[in-house]
Amino acid sequence: MGSARPFVSIPIPYGSSSLELVLPEERIAGVLRSRVNDLLPEAAGDELVRRALGAPVGAPRGAELARGKKRIVVITSDHTRPLPSRVTLPPLLEELRRGSGCGDGEITLLIATGTHRPMTREEQVARFGEETLRRVRVVVHEATAEEEMASIGRLPSGGPCEINRIAAEADLLVAEGFIEPHFFAGFSGGCKSVLPGIASRSCVLGNHCAEFIGHPKARTGILEGNPLQTDMLFAGEAARLAFVLNVVLDRDHHVVAAFAGHRVKAHRAGCAFLRDLAGVTAAPAPVVVTSNGGYPLDQNIYQAVKGMTGGEAACIPGGVIVLCAECRDGNGGERFVEEFRNASGPEEVLARIGARKRNETLPDQWEAQVLARVLSRHTVVLVTEEKNFADARTLGLIPAATLEEAMVLAEARMGVAAPVLVLPDGVAVIVEPAGTTE
Repeated sequence: MGSARPFVSIPIPYGSSSLELVLPEERIAGVLRSRVNDLLPEAAGDELVRRALGAPVGAPRGAELARGKKRIVVITSDHTRPLPSRVTLPPLLEELRRGSGCGDGEITLLIATGTHRPMTREEQVARFGEETLRRVRVVVHEATAEEEMASIGRLPSGGPCEINRIAAEADLLVAEGFIEPHFFAGFSGGCKSVLPGIASRSCVLGNHCAEFIGHPKARTGILEGNPLQTDMLFAGEAARLAFVLNVVLDRDHHVVAAFAGHRVKAHRAGCAFLRDLAGVTAAPAPVVVTSNGGYPLDQNIYQAVKGMTGGEAACIPGGVIVLCAECRDGNGGERFVEEFRNASGPEEVLARIGARKRNETLPDQWEAQVLARVLSRHTVVLVTEEKNFADARTLGLIPAATLEEAMVLAEARMGVAAPVLVLPDGVAVIVEPAGTTE
């Protein structure tokens, strides 16, 4: 008798825990992971941040920039991003106060929501801690509050560059954020804190137009020639963003590297560091299993589209992407779902959105556009909570309650022996198909 085939078990992030993918070893075409998680940092996260602040890239120290400034504004991420501000923010505030002589409460923390919902008080406490919140003024950006916006020029794309007035009137504008691969901006961090972070609704909509989202350079890991980044760089300069603190995180959202300094030079240094670790190469497979990296990134279907693009880059045309995303907060936006309601298929959604001019962009259409692009080439099975099944079907996804059920659905389409490529965290990697070069 032959020996039993060995099976492998691969954990896939899901909500606050994980699911187990169990398959015969011979069917695993590869497991693609960012090597960020293999790093052994030289110091604790707060110490890495302090070292970066003490040796900024392309800019004076924050303390020097803050000297004599009265209105200092620090942009920070909202609840949809896993930035560990309890670790990153205290050293940054300490550095700024050292230069400005500011006492408690004289620095404004501006929460960059983009077009997301406002961050609740409970979420603020969880992110920043009561002590930090007592020592700063906190303002939650609201993109639709036109009276709170200020015009600072016109974007290269032609639209108005409007940002939160508090930032526009600051003596010193600083931002903290984190760098990860981004599915249409190339990478997060840098000037993205300004646009879309603290920009007006019309400014964000113009930047996220169908023309730009459909551009071949608007992809994960691409900065040069990316039209969205061109606008973002302009916005950062026009806003006089003087200093950034950007960190790289591991799967547990711990700081493994920090970069501080000039809004472009420090950001590019961080992006180069991450690209070396997050770049993966593989031949596309018939079935790809991936995730959105767990909570908070998989909090809704809208955000989960990002993980699908990782799968898209690793899947053959006509193949199946299995995406694990808990989506505890539901669909993430009715406008996003409405783009698909009553549509005959993803092609109709793409045609409808593609026909809109820059000044006709609707909220959340970019996420619908990317989802429709993925669905026009692949079948997507979404492992999620049952309460999301109806919305998933409206969006053209096939819902499944378990990973096992999802694999049965995938095998029904691609065969029970189909090779499976695994991207445990689809938003953490930059996938380059084998045989391609930049």
